[in-house]
Amino acid sequence: MAQLQQAGDLSTPPDCDVLVIGGGPAGSSVAALLAERGRRVILLEKDRHPRFHIGESLLPHNLPLFDRLGVRGQIEASAQHKYGIEFVSPFHGKSVQYEFAKAWDKRFPYAFQVRRSVFDHILLQNAAAKGAEIIEACRVTAVEFPESGPQRITARCEDGKTREWRATFIVDASGRDTLLASQFGNKERNRRNDSAAIFGHFTGARRLAGQAEGNISIVWFDNGWFWFIPLADGTTSVGAVCPAAFFKNRGTDLTSFFMSVIASCPEIADRLKDAALTGSVTATGNYSYTSKTTSGRNFIMVGDACAFIDPVFSTGVYLAMKTGFWAADAVDACLQAPHSAPSRLRRYDTATRKALESFTWFIYRIREPAMRNLFMSPRNWFRVEEAILSLFAGGIFEGWQIRLRLYLFRAIYYVTKFSLVRHRFSGGARRVPASTPREANS
Repeated sequence: MAQLQQAGDLSTPPDCDVLVIGGGPAGSSVAALLAERGRRVILLEKDRHPRFHIGESLLPHNLPLFDRLGVRGQIEASAQHKYGIEFVSPFHGKSVQYEFAKAWDKRFPYAFQVRRSVFDHILLQNAAAKGAEIIEACRVTAVEFPESGPQRITARCEDGKTREWRATFIVDASGRDTLLASQFGNKERNRRNDSAAIFGHFTGARRLAGQAEGNISIVWFDNGWFWFIPLADGTTSVGAVCPAAFFKNRGTDLTSFFMSVIASCPEIADRLKDAALTGSVTATGNYSYTSKTTSGRNFIMVGDACAFIDPVFSTGVYLAMKTGFWAADAVDACLQAPHSAPSRLRRYDTATRKALESFTWFIYRIREPAMRNLFMSPRNWFRVEEAILSLFAGGIFEGWQIRLRLYLFRAIYYVTKFSLVRHRFSGGARRVPASTPREANS
């Protein structure tokens, strides 16, 4: 462990080139890539791994990132294969399956569902194997940015002692703790998607048949949507994402409330009728947020530390790792040529915000009838469905042809929405609630 430095001695060299705050997928990816390039990296993680974390569903375009880190085999050994995504709509009385193999880029026909405790531990151990110094059970409490000299990081460790490190550059990968965004007062709740979530794990849930057994299911219901994520050990992760106001007056304990929400969705209730809840039920609020800044002088934010968006497309781990890869390039460039730091960080900020926007446009509208209609009636006109499948797979950074068709989809959406509004105002029929949906392939 690095020696404690005296705060006032600016002539003392830093303990490391880069100090990474947080050992989730973003932090572990940054640490591994920078250590591999010969940078002195210290990673401080508040917990001890393995530890529980939600967000088990990955995307096909995670796979090349695993290959680059050299961990794909380890992850695959404990993972459930995921070949597609199912949307279930009681408003349409059916379900629709999307297969990743039919996406624009055919090279990535599957992804994984993972136990995050195992998955995150693999990535953290990989960072250590690449040369990063990992210090667990050590919570960062403050970061100082002096006018000159290295940055100072204060943390409280497992033994109760407060320690301090110095670093040339800080990577904030603190996840939903949003350490720097909170310290700077830059964190903003996303009022366009003011959601909360409640979730738990079940055994004995009814899954899809055959190769589709590992697919994630997104099930709409009157108050929001459910995720249904099968894991390799027989456990199924089930959660409901609803407007935050829906949770405010629950009037009962968390488990009873969760079971009542499940009962209000016939499809999920049917899949769980013979299932048993294992462990506790968890709820989280303030679900979507962003930071007004993603980087600055001698610091950069990655993954959930700079933004968190609704998990309907399972983008959490993918965006965490993708921004981690971009951040590693940016930080290495800043250390190599400090005069280029402002431009490199601006490029990182632009790339990160474009990535978020690519998904959030769809997420903001996921509960709207026009979007549900389009997802439940897929058509591959002008290869638009292949582009949407690329969105589901995470392959939205692969060229103008996909982006063009995603913009075409947006145009189709607005036409569909206008038609629905015109139909409603002309006296069109309201929707008739459907029974439990039956499966229908796209």
